[in-house]
Amino acid sequence: MSQTVTPELRRWIIEQASAGFSPESVLKAMLDAGWQQPVAEQALERTLLEHLGSVTPQQLAQAAPEVREAVNAALGVSAQMPHIDLSGSPRRIDAGDRWVDVITHLNHPRVVVLGNLLSPEECDAIIESAKPRMARSLTVQTTTGGEEMNPDRTSNGMFFARGQTPEVSAVEARIARLVGWPVENGEGVQVLHYRPGAEYKPHYDYFDPAEPGTPTILKRGGQRVATLVMCLNEPTRGGGTTFPDVGLEVAPVRGHAVFFSYDRPHPSTRTLHGGAPVLEGEKWVATKWLREREFA
Repeated sequence: MSQTVTPELRRWIIEQASAGFSPESVLKAMLDAGWQQPVAEQALERTLLEHLGSVTPQQLAQAAPEVREAVNAALGVSAQMPHIDLSGSPRRIDAGDRWVDVITHLNHPRVVVLGNLLSPEECDAIIESAKPRMARSLTVQTTTGGEEMNPDRTSNGMFFARGQTPEVSAVEARIARLVGWPVENGEGVQVLHYRPGAEYKPHYDYFDPAEPGTPTILKRGGQRVATLVMCLNEPTRGGGTTFPDVGLEVAPVRGHAVFFSYDRPHPSTRTLHGGAPVLEGEKWVATKWLREREFA
């Protein structure tokens, strides 16, 4: 016998989550009331993702602890996040082996533009190490958990294993200190090369929970929770990092970086971003994605 998920049921789920009941307890109540498990699980997941995902990070921060836990559990994301400590409005931050400049920052989305994260020598060394291994960039295929060529991404790229070169190892340790996140929770650094006309159209870095391949992807360290885009050179024109939801474009400056985090895999984070087309010259960037747990 089929069961239909009604608007009344959705409202009830939202009310229970807002009252602080865990997703597990809400699911148990639904099963006790006679709902079939597959129907109940799907209704619970979709309702919480659609409704609670629309709650802004500021609203969530002001909510009761049990409500925050319910939202985070429903969205499958840890309450702990990589972050850069900007208390006291510092102009520079000690990253251990290097002082890093704070250029500007936003609260929603959570974006920090950093100056001089990498030295010119590190930028050049990473480019030279990457050049022999460059190939057409792929993206994660969330329908299967594999990789695919994406027409929205017209760059060449490669991945370093964690700690593969002295420069990569130093940068990874610096990032870990800067954002308070373990080195082992990061994917390997990806280097991308954009020629004139190449771009990466706006996209999200988290893995869409609604895609069938996402559970497979999440086995290797859980969700992505933050991104660092590091500029290794300076194109003559174009090639900025854009955030269309807030009208922000960060110019590509060698050694500078853009850090942004997303506490849930949902557009409400406003972390839609892209690489604007290179209009003149070429662009080299290095990207570091941070996961919830150890990435193996």
